[in-house]
Amino acid sequence: MKSLLALGVSLLGLSATSAAVSVQYLRGESGARAEKRVPSGTDLSPLLAERQACTNGPTSRNCWSAGFDVNTNMYQSWPNTGRIVSYDLSITNTTCNPDGNGARICLLVNNSLPGPVITANWGDTLRITVRNKMQHNGTSIHWHGLRQLNSNIQDGANGITECALAPGDAKTYQFRATEYGTSWYHSHFSGQYGDGVIGTIIINGPATANYDIDLGTYTLSDWYYITAFQAGARAFNFGLGGPPPTGDNILINGTNKNAQGGGAYSKVTLTPGKTHRLRLVNTAIDASMRVALDNHTFTVIANDFVPVVPYTTDWIQIGIGQRYDVLITANKTARNYWFRADIEGNCQSANHGAGRAIFTYQGTTVADPTTSPPINPPVGCNNPASTPKIALNVPSAQFTSQAQTLPVAFGPVVTNNQSLVLWTINGTSMIIDPGKPTVKYVAEGNTSYPASYNVVSVPPTAQWTYWIVQQAPTAPPIAHPIHLHGHDFFILGTGSGQFSAANIPQLSFTNPPRRDVAFLPGGGWLVLAYPTDNPGAWLMHCHIAFHVSMGLSVQFLERKSEITLPAPNSEWYNTCQNWKNYQQNHPIYPQDDSGLKKRWPPIVGGEISGV
Repeated sequence: MKSLLALGVSLLGLSATSAAVSVQYLRGESGARAEKRVPSGTDLSPLLAERQACTNGPTSRNCWSAGFDVNTNMYQSWPNTGRIVSYDLSITNTTCNPDGNGARICLLVNNSLPGPVITANWGDTLRITVRNKMQHNGTSIHWHGLRQLNSNIQDGANGITECALAPGDAKTYQFRATEYGTSWYHSHFSGQYGDGVIGTIIINGPATANYDIDLGTYTLSDWYYITAFQAGARAFNFGLGGPPPTGDNILINGTNKNAQGGGAYSKVTLTPGKTHRLRLVNTAIDASMRVALDNHTFTVIANDFVPVVPYTTDWIQIGIGQRYDVLITANKTARNYWFRADIEGNCQSANHGAGRAIFTYQGTTVADPTTSPPINPPVGCNNPASTPKIALNVPSAQFTSQAQTLPVAFGPVVTNNQSLVLWTINGTSMIIDPGKPTVKYVAEGNTSYPASYNVVSVPPTAQWTYWIVQQAPTAPPIAHPIHLHGHDFFILGTGSGQFSAANIPQLSFTNPPRRDVAFLPGGGWLVLAYPTDNPGAWLMHCHIAFHVSMGLSVQFLERKSEITLPAPNSEWYNTCQNWKNYQQNHPIYPQDDSGLKKRWPPIVGGEISGV
């Protein structure tokens, strides 16, 4: 990791300018400040009256509640509903047969695949109890994409923000929904989410375009007939000289037909003449997807938790962990249409199956469609350069002096006196102890973080931080979906080859795209920035489970002195003690993974050397 200043470049003419305006504020019923920029001297009474009267509905999706609408900067303000929304989730070791190929071992949430949809309103407090009813697995649940502002210990990344939850134990997560949109929750312990420990999240709020019907969440998953643990072990072994194992099928909302014709397609009904909202979520472990609905276009209104200026497209490329909220208008001939979720080969993904679902116009008999896919599928592996609805700029003056590189490489790493082929970021292949999270080091005032924890301390005086994620020339040219916890990052730019001073003019500091998962191109670079406004230990990792298993993770320690630490003798500490007791009394399985996703072969005693 090094500063871009070492490149000896200067940055000229990139400072953002804006017209002189007076910033005036309207206060909602909670007293929170909702920012709206208006010309100096503007009479605010009509605007205030509009906000008080505007009600969210099919023709007014931009509205929400008094003082809050689609123009509210949700990084700064959100409603205070005073409402607590509670859920109870039990994780069990069971079997399932989602595509009719045959039952196999599954780890399920409330015995369903995917697990229950968590639904709340913008500004609600979520209180979710997780019960580990598995016999021989710890767990932790990450609430993907939720900012967790000043609630770092609720993030659900064992070994980073909490201890793993022992078999037979339970814990309650509680946090505020300060953003709105679509996301998912999943285990962050070993390979569990690939065996079914997933579910989706809907935070109701305003939208950037009108629609009549909300169809809810729609998950896209790769599925293996072996378990995710077995797939992870084979991925490591193949990493010594070949590709990872190939998935056997694609599940859409937890179902599909198999190659022999068994199983069942997911079925969705469209109401003629109506516009429908569909919330797409890629919950795969190794597959980027290419999605389309035959004969229909998608109007994209949000990516991840970021509302965007609406745009239309025939195809969507969706990386692991990414979400797209799209609108579909049922204005075509009443019949059955194929919904397609195919493997995106442009992102080096592979699978033996094809994701298919049937979308049927109401009043039409459901049958296998005969429709054809749209023409001109995407070229390359990238996301559209969307325009966030709330326009925010990134300071550019300090980029060259503060930007640092995070090299991503693949090659021999010495662990436990063995030379293994692993992924590294910033020169380290991460491995953590699920019983000794980074937050515990902070609480103890212990700064001796193990090198394998890959901790990067963000300077406490920095208002923004800038990162150039760069694939090493010798790394396999594979696209990585990079996910950051605790923040939406600003995507300043992306490109092929090695980043240099010559690429700086290509960067965008004026309302660049924002999201929490973005592609690092194969053999290329990705430049990210985010404000250091959320104290915590925040993980950043590739969301391909096999790559996390082999260490492709780093964590940012941000505003350490301001982290909200667990109270003494609280449930947080009890969880750690219960995990310790379980490990001492049930030494059945040694840690054989990074602590975040599966790695193989076993690392005896959980120790690692030479990294």
